[in-house]
Amino acid sequence: MHFTRDHEWVRLDGDVATVGITKHAANALGDVVFVETPEAGKTLSKGDSFAVVESVKAASDVYAPVSGEVIEGNAALASAPETVNADPEGEGWFAKIRVSDPSTEGLMDRATYDAFLATL
Repeated sequence: MHFTRDHEWVRLDGDVATVGITKHAANALGDVVFVETPEAGKTLSKGDSFAVVESVKAASDVYAPVSGEVIEGNAALASAPETVNADPEGEGWFAKIRVSDPSTEGLMDRATYDAFLATL
């Protein structure tokens, strides 16, 4: 699993990346009340906004940590957005992306991300 400075995570399995927001981001947002995930077929470049998450505190864009084509948005979040709070780094994933470049350059591993969080 790798992480961005914007608190997204990505788990690569071959050429498919599963993407979501971190536990830190979910806790900072508070109770998530709405999630908009991308449609299959959408092409993303690293850094593109691809989803929206709304909580009782704020609405936030979610940014792609990798480039590629969305193969699946997590439709279950439409009827159960609280899954993002309950399991942000598991069942609360936002999208699966077929990556065009599997490089994790610029992303942090867990230890580096935890050290980054300590500076906030």
